[in-house]
Amino acid sequence: MRVTVWGCRGSVPTPGPETVAFGGNTACVEVGLDDDVALVLDAGTGIRELGFDLQRRSVRHVHLCLTHLHLDHLEGLRFFAPLWDESVTVDIWGPPSQLLSLRQRIARYFSPPLFPIELRAVPARLSFHDVASQTWTIGDAEITAGLVLHPGPTVGYRIELGGARFAYLPDHEPALAGTLRERSPDWISGSALAADVDLVVHDAQYFEDEYPHFVGWGHSSVAHAVAFASAAGARQLLLFHHEPRHSDEALEQLEDRARELAAADGLAPPALAREGMVVELPSRVCA
Repeated sequence: MRVTVWGCRGSVPTPGPETVAFGGNTACVEVGLDDDVALVLDAGTGIRELGFDLQRRSVRHVHLCLTHLHLDHLEGLRFFAPLWDESVTVDIWGPPSQLLSLRQRIARYFSPPLFPIELRAVPARLSFHDVASQTWTIGDAEITAGLVLHPGPTVGYRIELGGARFAYLPDHEPALAGTLRERSPDWISGSALAADVDLVVHDAQYFEDEYPHFVGWGHSSVAHAVAFASAAGARQLLLFHHEPRHSDEALEQLEDRARELAAADGLAPPALAREGMVVELPSRVCA
């Protein structure tokens, strides 16, 4: 399984000289399947460049799995090149709502005064799906979604392919329900999705001294991210959803802090997500 980061910033895009190393585009991750089908997680501004790459690769079927509909996870969709190609099929998955369908909620972003072209005028063949309550398949990959602690309907994803296991929880505040190190994994939000995965991408927006000012906003401190990975038994942690105010220098300090915390727990050194990063996860399929 190949995981490619196209955007990893949180809340709002942050272009500029102080964010070059880790990138300023908001959340978008691609999971490599095959030459004909793309599996994309979230549609932040990072999806714009991904769209051009999919065109170069002549991909004609895209599955887009949204964790939630906050703008930083959706704002790139209108500029996603495959959406404007009538030969492309795009299946969009997202958390259900009792009030409006997924199509109706996304259509708000494709309407004046926010955008000049309405969703019904998009040329690609669009289908909208509430995430399934049980595991489903996209190509050879098995996908599982589950609700996680974040304001509004929000899900995380678990993807299994060729024996490799990957979890994606970019916006998540599991510590809101209590101290993680004092709780059984069964009682920690998102832990079932991340149980024994090879890689978990997890929210780590704040340093520990910043988090108390943002309790309830739906994001984690670096210490919470490390504690979550430890409780879930994840083999590798990739820190995600970088705070807009954090420069490259600050993010390097946050990565150092994560590694210090992980070493104390006997965990593998975490890494900080950066645009263009590619992580290859090993297959465990028996011959």
